[in-house]
Amino acid sequence: MSAQQASADASPDLVDIRYRLRHSAAHVMAEAVIKLFPEAQIAIGPPTEDGFYYDFEVSRPFTPEDLEKIDALMRETIKANRPFSGLTLSRDAALERFSDQKFKVELIKDLPEDEEITVWSHESWEDLCAGRHAESTGKIRAFKLLSVAGAYWRGDENRPMLQRIYGTAWENRKELKAYLERIEEAERRDHRRLGRELDLFFFDPIAPASPFFLPKGTILLNELNNYVKELYVKYGYKEVTTPQIFNTDLWKQSGHYDNYLENMYMMNVDDREYGVKPMNCPAAAMLYAANTHSYRELPIRYADHGRLHRYERSGVTHGLMRVRTFTQDDAHIFATLDQIAGEVNSFIAMLDEAYTVLGFDTIRMALSLRPEKRVGTEEMWDRAEAALTEVLDASGRDYGAEEGEGAFYGPKIDFFVPDALGREWQLGTVQLDFSLPERFDLEYAAEDGSLQRPVVIHRAMLGSVERFLGVLIEHTAGAMPVWLSPVQATVVPISDRHVPFGEEVVEKLRAAGVRAEVDDSNDRMNAKIRTAQGRKTPYMLVVGDREQEANQVAVRERSGGNLGAVDVDEFVGRVVEEIAARA
Repeated sequence: MSAQQASADASPDLVDIRYRLRHSAAHVMAEAVIKLFPEAQIAIGPPTEDGFYYDFEVSRPFTPEDLEKIDALMRETIKANRPFSGLTLSRDAALERFSDQKFKVELIKDLPEDEEITVWSHESWEDLCAGRHAESTGKIRAFKLLSVAGAYWRGDENRPMLQRIYGTAWENRKELKAYLERIEEAERRDHRRLGRELDLFFFDPIAPASPFFLPKGTILLNELNNYVKELYVKYGYKEVTTPQIFNTDLWKQSGHYDNYLENMYMMNVDDREYGVKPMNCPAAAMLYAANTHSYRELPIRYADHGRLHRYERSGVTHGLMRVRTFTQDDAHIFATLDQIAGEVNSFIAMLDEAYTVLGFDTIRMALSLRPEKRVGTEEMWDRAEAALTEVLDASGRDYGAEEGEGAFYGPKIDFFVPDALGREWQLGTVQLDFSLPERFDLEYAAEDGSLQRPVVIHRAMLGSVERFLGVLIEHTAGAMPVWLSPVQATVVPISDRHVPFGEEVVEKLRAAGVRAEVDDSNDRMNAKIRTAQGRKTPYMLVVGDREQEANQVAVRERSGGNLGAVDVDEFVGRVVEEIAARA
């Protein structure tokens, strides 16, 4: 179970206890930093879902040795068992009290002039604070400082870069130990580390936040994309391809120029401005508008499995989870209002099928309803929300309804899945859009001959394929199912004289469409097996004198299982069936 899931499952009282402990630990940590670095400027230090942090401006980066000293000073304060107490100050009094702390002064000045300001203290140190602490420092019985990272003041890359110390605190040592074990397991599964270890992908400053996929990583991407495209055929989508770069006129018509420009890459060509597409929606509208349409043609399902580019700030990029260039399994469905329920049901069936194959059996759905600022008539919103509600109610699944969280152009359903560590990820989404047809004057001829606006259904199953791959790597710890594995079988010759037979086995496997290789290195057999296991290869096929004479392979699994000797052709048939079934 992840810290996120642990927090979600905790009782309200326990959530409050943890909040108070972490809030208090943050204050105690800040005091320790000031003792070691008297010149430090203090920023903010809130509790978080599974710990706390505090930001500081100091003359040099914190070191591991600094964290040890800070930890020791914190324990002294905790042992002293100092009570927390608060007081209220006027704006002027607060400015005077924190006059030597520039970040505090800025925060105070940003508050309304008539607002009272509260300060909380544990006798030996105080800070601006709204409250909710433990009774005393002695209640902080289980904590640990975790790491240091850079963080811009107020998240603004044009403001000072501060040093952020992360820590965690729990109600007892047992919970702290369990959390640290979860963190250790998460680090072991970190897709960035596994990406390098398994030769899947890497990043380089020459192309910030843009992954380079190596041959094995490209196999993973291709297999995911091929599977999605098979589902396109099964569920009636027509795949399309659209340009990467559009004249600014398109982005102004779609609204992106006014609302999304800071996230786009723009350029001037022949004295005209162009933008690289961050999403496929306007291109889908152009495709629809290229021809006239009748109600008999609807729904039209365009799947644009294209590459997108978005300028993400360097402070928020994170491995494959948030990149600047990615492929999206994007589709836009042009439908009548009466077709909404059927199309959403079809998409949910498609998503269920795919998530089950990909190893995600538990799906949580959330319905986001009309926001205060929106387009379209109330009748349209009533019908759209009713259609999505009807779909969710008919599914028999639990779902939450979030008032005011829909997009300005329509309500939506988001799909969340937990990974092997219990961390929840929002992956798929289906959204109704009344704005795009208005902006692009999209119409269809209704049965009575009148011209009507279609509704656009945006839907993505995996979302960003790169991000989905990052989640999948961490979910499986890199041990992909056989059909996805870059190398599905490694032949392990016991000695050099068995290499030719091993190559024959590999040729048979490759002829059958199995990704296989032979380890002809000088390592001993057990070392070769360990290497293949470390590379997460599903099957290791040991060949020696006995196997060569009998035209067999001794089959071992990456989990350590030993399936014994199997006829070569029988194994080939078995693994081909497993791949075809996407077991």
